[in-house]
Amino acid sequence: MSLPSVYLVRHGETTWALTGQHTGRTDIPLTDRGETDGRRIGARLAGRKFVQVVSSPAIRAWRTCELAGFGAVAERDPDLWEWDYGEYEGLRSEEILAKRPGWQLFRDGCPAGESPARVAARADRAIARVRAVDADVLLFSSGHILRVLTARWLGLDPGAGSLFRLGTASLSILTYDHDRTEPAIQLWNDRSHLEQ
Repeated sequence: MSLPSVYLVRHGETTWALTGQHTGRTDIPLTDRGETDGRRIGARLAGRKFVQVVSSPAIRAWRTCELAGFGAVAERDPDLWEWDYGEYEGLRSEEILAKRPGWQLFRDGCPAGESPARVAARADRAIARVRAVDADVLLFSSGHILRVLTARWLGLDPGAGSLFRLGTASLSILTYDHDRTEPAIQLWNDRSHLEQ
């Protein structure tokens, strides 16, 4: 018996992703390259069947979903929004560290934004819905929420999300090892479809 998998797609490139600015709730569109990358994800996933396709409401994730060919069947889930960076929205890590030395997103969260526990609660709700489906599911979202979701999938503290780097337009797959009591990562941060 095959076990279901959860395919994770991080949205395509944006201008803020290029500059390293924290992009939580600001709705930044894809760059031209991001649009091309969305179509390449579609080619990579061509022929795969998903019983459910879910996207963050963010335009960068939703557009990636559309370009990949899944817009007509996808639903939006607010639990897949990127981390709310509050006062740190639009800032680069070095700018935040200049104001708050030693700051770590996955440990400290953001003032006037979300704590790691709040992001983990959203990830846990999304995971509960995915685990209720007995077939492959496809999720489109952003880097930090997908990293927390992965940590929580594995039963780890949300801070463990800091261990999972994730590039734009990447594909990752969460699954199980022997049975549903053994969550595992099958594929992580694969961007080979972009090398065309």
